[in-house]
Amino acid sequence: MAYDEGLAERINQVLERLDPPGLVDKKMFGGIGYLVQGNMACGILDDLLIVRVGKESYEEALQKPGARVFDTTGRPMTGWVMVEPEGVETPPALNQWMERGIAFVKTLPAK
Repeated sequence: MAYDEGLAERINQVLERLDPPGLVDKKMFGGIGYLVQGNMACGILDDLLIVRVGKESYEEALQKPGARVFDTTGRPMTGWVMVEPEGVETPPALNQWMERGIAFVKTLPAK
């Protein structure tokens, strides 16, 4: 399993409702990324949700249930978090993470 397809389906349902501008999903790095106006807002790697939260919100995001440092290479990516499956078990929890990632990338210039 390259990425959790069940999680991808749940994410697609949330994104359909939120309808962010310029949404594109793209297979990358053995997972899938969700880009809004050309900037990656979130993604899936294995069974983990990856969310772009920005450097200012990074430490606070790490305190959320299931969140951990995004580090797959030995070099942590500040501004991004990985969320364990238990951190997105419920629809409200997944929705909050998705809204958070989308809100952050909307502050960035479109690519």
